Order: sequence, then structure tokens, then C-alpha cells
Amino acid sequence: KLTHVEEEAMQAVWRTGEGNVKAFMEHLDEEIPYTTVASTIKNLEKKGYLSSRLLGNAYLYKPAVTEAEYKKKFMNGVVKEYFDNSYKELVNFFVEQKKLSAKELKEIISMIENNK
Repeated sequence: KLTHVEEEAMQAVWRTGEGNVKAFMEHLDEEIPYTTVASTIKNLEKKGYLSSRLLGNAYLYKPAVTEAEYKKKFMNGVVKEYFDNSYKELVNFFVEQKKLSAKELKEIISMIENNK
């Protein structure tokens, strides 16, 4: 699992593509100190989420994991850990929390039926 700051950094990396720490900082949703972002980027590289190359005397980083791959892994983990590995339970949770209307549920059913 990624920490909140790591997820923020990954979002910035995905928005930027390849870049250095300063470039990523321009795409952060919240203000995080440079040293924190720099150490977070290094940690993400160690964890295999980023790759780097040396250009002159600076490192450029780029995603080693796509945003879609991360979302899939993250959501699979959420469903497994919190919803007894049942997507039906996940949907039921959102219905009970009034976060998903009947109209939206019908749209989801239509999407499922059209993707057969």
C-alpha cells in the first residue's frame, strides 16, 4: 500500500510523465516540502513504482506502473480486505451509503451487459 503522500506523488508523476522532483511538485494537489517529495520519489523508486535515469547531474523519473495497473491492484485490495472479496458487497455498500442511485445502478448494469 502507498501512503497518502506517496499516492499524491504518484498522481503528480502520472500527470507529468517523465520529469524531475521540481516538475512533479508543480502537479501536486497539495503543498508538500521539496525534501519530502524528493525522499518520497526515492522510496517509490525502491518500491518499483518509478524508474530513473541520470541526465547530466540530475535524475529523471518516470512511472514504472501505469495508473490503470495501480487502480486495479488498489481496488482488488480494497474489495478483498473490506468487502470479503465481493464486488457485489462493494456496490451494496455504496447503495446503503446513498452514494449510488437507482439510475446509476441501472447505468452500471447496462455497462456490464454491453461489455459481454
